[in-house]
Amino acid sequence: MPEAAASGAPVARRALVRGVAGLALLGLAACSPQAQDQIAREAARSAITPVVAERFPGVPVEPAIDCIINNANAAQIRALAADAVLGATESTVQIVSDIVSRPETLSCLASEGLPALLRR
Repeated sequence: MPEAAASGAPVARRALVRGVAGLALLGLAACSPQAQDQIAREAARSAITPVVAERFPGVPVEPAIDCIINNANAAQIRALAADAVLGATESTVQIVSDIVSRPETLSCLASEGLPALLRR
């Protein structure tokens, strides 16, 4: 019997997380578009942070995250914000890699991240 209860725990956890995420989305729907964007960007930041820290050691995290967020499109922000609920996945890493490979992001990293690195 304990095994059955233990095997149901991940399913129950996912259901709980989905329920909480659903309630959060309902609350988000009541916000203005600007507030929705800001909330999604903050959630995306929490998903991006561990990816940047792991994949780009030595790069100043905050300037790098700013560059990534500022160069992500709306669909990428939404996907990253959703990843913040359950934690970073391979999809998170792929989205971040796609954004980082853009010329605009590389330029931002060179102008914002490099000076921060040099100030250390």
